[in-house]
Amino acid sequence: MCAAIYAARNGAKVTIIEKNTQLGKKLSMTGNGRCNLTNLDMREEYYNAAARGRMKEWLSTFGVEDVISFFKSLGVVVKSEDGYIYPMSGQASTVVKALENEIDRLGIEVVYSEQLKGIEKATEAWDYVVKTDKGRYEADAVILAVGSLSGAKSTMSTGDGYYICKKLGMTVKDTYPALVGFKCAPEENMPSSGVRITAEVSFVLGKETLASEYGEVQLTSEGISGIPVMQASRDVIRFVAEKKPVYAVIDCFPDYDDKDFEALKADMIRLKDERSLDEFLLGFCNSNITDMVLSRMKLSRSMKMKNISVSMAQCILDNFRALRLKIDDSFGYQASQVTSGGISLGDIGSDFAFKQDPGIFCIGELVDVDGRCGGYNLQWAFTSGSIAGTAASL
Repeated sequence: MCAAIYAARNGAKVTIIEKNTQLGKKLSMTGNGRCNLTNLDMREEYYNAAARGRMKEWLSTFGVEDVISFFKSLGVVVKSEDGYIYPMSGQASTVVKALENEIDRLGIEVVYSEQLKGIEKATEAWDYVVKTDKGRYEADAVILAVGSLSGAKSTMSTGDGYYICKKLGMTVKDTYPALVGFKCAPEENMPSSGVRITAEVSFVLGKETLASEYGEVQLTSEGISGIPVMQASRDVIRFVAEKKPVYAVIDCFPDYDDKDFEALKADMIRLKDERSLDEFLLGFCNSNITDMVLSRMKLSRSMKMKNISVSMAQCILDNFRALRLKIDDSFGYQASQVTSGGISLGDIGSDFAFKQDPGIFCIGELVDVDGRCGGYNLQWAFTSGSIAGTAASL
């Protein structure tokens, strides 16, 4: 939609071919329905390693203030929540509607419920023929903004673009679900009811820490999720997919440094008297976390603290500092917010044109670019869309 608007504003006659029955299906779901448009703390290092070398150039061409100005031109007022930029309405649906209104105003044709099947070189008046499951369209330039594999059931993003781009001669990097939660091994005895806890979660492979994030971690009967887990998933998913022995280590006391935690333990040990282990740990942490720790240590909650040695009591408390969970798999593309991997950036010019055929452009999630949670992936969508839309119209 962004690419179409920029191309039409430059005078191009534009047609959008939409696989769904409506525009902006995925956009309407972002930010839990609130639509986190971008982030004031915008840096290239918040994107995947393959993209960082080029993000500075692209963000300098169309950055945060450009996104804000673009939506202001559509009548969308925005607000900042600790640097996270949302529409003042708090509704993603109003953002989609504003884009639709501009598309109507500019006379952009929208064709619904047609699936792209391929792009061929034309032989006469037009440069390209775009083939769908229902027809064919002639064009001077084609922008591929077909998404990736994430959220397939709800958005119909099934990765068709990769096959089409391969046929055009592009290189497709291996793809993985990103910004996704993880399933834990069955033996980890996860809590039957959901738990939310502010914690630091680190993912380790052997002695190497792959990623570490802080925030609200969610534990369920199947595994772990939450913003910090999803943030870390981008650096972890490949190892999990390769079935490497990856573990999540949860620190339930992230606001305590080592000295403070030792002092806390010393205060707790003073309560080692007639009370039971259950009573001893009652106010220490979430009861579901306590259940996990005790079951792993094969300890009964009814044990009397007087019968537990000081060293064992310290060991019990230390487990809340490093709750270790074996990761089995991710929750997959359907549960992921974005897909990592995709069309190699080596095939794409600074204007997002395919270097071997500069009338074809690839943008958005189709390309090997993915960012953190917090508006970075929508910023990428608007950045790549605006640049490609402008270039395609020239």
